[in-house]
Amino acid sequence: MLLNPLFPRALLSRVEDAGLNASAPPQQRWIDGWLVRFCPGKAKRARCVNAVAHGHLALEQRLELCRNVLAQAQLPFVVRITPFSQPTTLDQQLDALGLQTLDDTRVMVCANLTAKPPESWPDGLTLVRLGHAAFAQTVGQLRGSPISQQQAHAQRLELSPVPFEGWALRRRETGRFIACGQFAVEADMVGLYDIFTAEAERGTGLSRQLCAHLLSFASRQGARIAYLQVDANNLPARAVYQRLGFDDAYAYHYRTPDPAEA
Repeated sequence: MLLNPLFPRALLSRVEDAGLNASAPPQQRWIDGWLVRFCPGKAKRARCVNAVAHGHLALEQRLELCRNVLAQAQLPFVVRITPFSQPTTLDQQLDALGLQTLDDTRVMVCANLTAKPPESWPDGLTLVRLGHAAFAQTVGQLRGSPISQQQAHAQRLELSPVPFEGWALRRRETGRFIACGQFAVEADMVGLYDIFTAEAERGTGLSRQLCAHLLSFASRQGARIAYLQVDANNLPARAVYQRLGFDDAYAYHYRTPDPAEA
């Protein structure tokens, strides 16, 4: 979870705030300085405890209050741990309580986004902008997500305090969507989200081209700093993002009593 010293801490704090804003669901509650989110969708960052500030209650009491909120929503108990989590010893304390780690994630940042004309698409491919519901359905179908998660995703996008733009790549001959992604611009920062390519189309450069187009769109809206979140073990995706100018900035993970349930 160490911060990359190549990036100013103030910048990475802004990135963390932007990520929290962009992932905000309508179902959330503050408990003694911690932000508890309980959206029934796929994304863990929208259904977990974010320990963003110091509180006044004893740790065990605060954990119990958060656990009750998630239980009432019929969601597993999950705590997100970042370099900014408070108290700073929270990870070690949860480890001592038996909570296991889950989903090692890298936050990657491009601190000098420049407006570069993206490459033209190969013949037969068209990039289409989608509304929130259509995008949630498209990425959900590509991932194989159940309808309930697609609906929760659509609701979160519709009610997000930060506007999203969703785009999908379609084969004109078949009408099928083969890749998708979206971005959220806040001030001079843009976050890439839900970048997904159909398995049969991977390794062809489409993901890199798609991200380049999204970043180009965002730069025209004033974005100068870009960030994204990616599974630490997804080495092909991380290599794509590195070629686009992103570097690892910091890491986060989750802690939960039962990783299989989470």
